[in-house]
Parts: sequence; structure tokens; C-alpha cells
Amino acid sequence: MNKEISVIIPVYNAALFLEKAVRSAVDFDEVKEVILIEDRSTDNSLEICRKLVLAHPKIKLFQHRDKGNHGAGATRNLGIEKATGTLISFLDADDYYLPNRFAAERELFRNEKIQGTFGALGVEYITEKGKLEYQSKFKDNPLTTVNYPAEGEEVFRGLLGLTERVFGTFFHLNTLTVKKSALEKHNLRFNTELRVHQDSEFIIRLAYYCYLKSGVIDQAIAIRGIHDDNRITKIIQYSPQYNQRQYVYWKSLYNWAGSENNLLPAAKKRIYLIFKSFDLSQKKSAVKYGCILWESIKNPDILKTKYRFNYLK
Repeated sequence: MNKEISVIIPVYNAALFLEKAVRSAVDFDEVKEVILIEDRSTDNSLEICRKLVLAHPKIKLFQHRDKGNHGAGATRNLGIEKATGTLISFLDADDYYLPNRFAAERELFRNEKIQGTFGALGVEYITEKGKLEYQSKFKDNPLTTVNYPAEGEEVFRGLLGLTERVFGTFFHLNTLTVKKSALEKHNLRFNTELRVHQDSEFIIRLAYYCYLKSGVIDQAIAIRGIHDDNRITKIIQYSPQYNQRQYVYWKSLYNWAGSENNLLPAAKKRIYLIFKSFDLSQKKSAVKYGCILWESIKNPDILKTKYRFNYLK
């Protein structure tokens, strides 16, 4: 698997972290190129990108055609378009890879059946404020990972909470490596209408269409940098802003599920129930409780989702 991987890094206001991220990826023998997609930063990220391109032949720099800001989804999509490697990996500009980042890939991609693999993400607390915000929302979990090895349909079912064992509801994009041919075959791209959660939505659709297998899930293969400006820690759980963003995210999945005729009925139902819980959270006063009552009569299982108290507060 020598020089087959294109690492895509979306860049927006990441001047403080960008060089560390790039250098953590560029020296792997497996990495063919590191693709920087600069999304009209307001700091000096573009200048740093240009310096990095001059420093190493593997590093390539692109911007959107209009040089505008288009968000993480559109920026990653442009990276996929520009990638020339047979495998694609992603890295956020304020995070970095560890030396074992591609340890599983070296073995797993010998099996032609496998189209993608993923692993565990660790954390590094860069600022005290960022640490407190992160821990208040996610406790002090050292790893973002899944609970047991899985592959194929089990990954998709696990991400939706449909497995007998609790699989874990997320693995991070920083730990994903996927065949570009699989993305092209299924026309898989990030939803550009989602300004947040486009990575989660992409991962669920990817797990449905592609045969994924877990790699190193008991130790970190990449690190998320936790600092004052992490978007993930800024929204209070079940606040109106949180509910709105979750509603838009699950609405996107709900629309996708409705158009996919071969999707498991249990998966369609699960997506609907979560979407509907956030839909109901948008209602106001007496209308809200009337809608909740009517929906619970039609679909009693909605009261069993982990989001059930979200809209009852």
C-alpha cells in the first residue's frame, strides 16, 4: 500500500494548528499527497498553506473557484474531486495523526471486499477553557471509538443503535480511510446544505453503501485538539440551537432514507423516530404537546428513543 492515500485537510482559520496537522500526515510512506483546501480564512492560514506547499512536494493547495467560504462539507467534496490516490483519508486542520494512523490499513486493504476502515480518536487539551467545555459535554472520555470490532452491515446497524450490543454511535472522520472508487461508485459526497454534522450524516450513508471494517479501536490513531474555538463544544445539549441543528441533520437522513428503497425497515423507522423527536422539539406551547400525544399514539416507540425528554422540557 505504498503511496496510495490522499489526505484531505479542509482549512479555515487554523493558523495556530495547521503546520502540526500537515506534518503529522506528510511523512507516511502510504501517503501520496496532502491536499489542503483553503476555505477563505480570515487569519493567515492561506499564507501558511502556501509556505507548506513550497516546503514539501506532497502538499497541494486548492481553493474554491470563487475563492469564497463554502463550509466544511463543500470543502471536503472539493478535496475528493482533486484527490489522485486510490484511498482517501481526512484530517481536521486543528487535529493530527499518530504514528500508528495507517497500521490497520496495511493489512485490511489486502482484502478486496473491504472498502473502508476506521479507528479510535484521542484528545489533547490545548487550552483550559476548551478542556472545561469539552468535559462538561462529553465527560472525560479519552477515546471517541466504538465498543467492539465490526464490519459490513453490523457497522451501519450499530451507528443507528440497532445492534443487540451497544456498538457506539460514532467514529470520527479523522480515523476513516476509504477507497475513492467506492465513493465514486455510490456518488457519495458530503451534504453541503449542512453547516454542522455533515460528517456524521456522511458516515451513516457511507456505512450503508460501503463495506467498512473496524481497525484499531482500543487506542488512538489520531488526536483531536481541544481549544477555545471548537464548534462541537459550543452548543448546549437540548438547547433550542442544539435541537435545530439536530433537526436539520436528521431531516437530511430522513429524506435520504425515504428515497432508498432497499433500506432495512428497522433502519427507516429508527431514522424517522429520531427525526420526529427533533421535529417535535421545534413546536411551540400547546401545539407541541398535542403533537407529542398524537405521535406517541401512532408510534409509541418514539418514547423509547434517548431523545424523548428533549422535547418534553
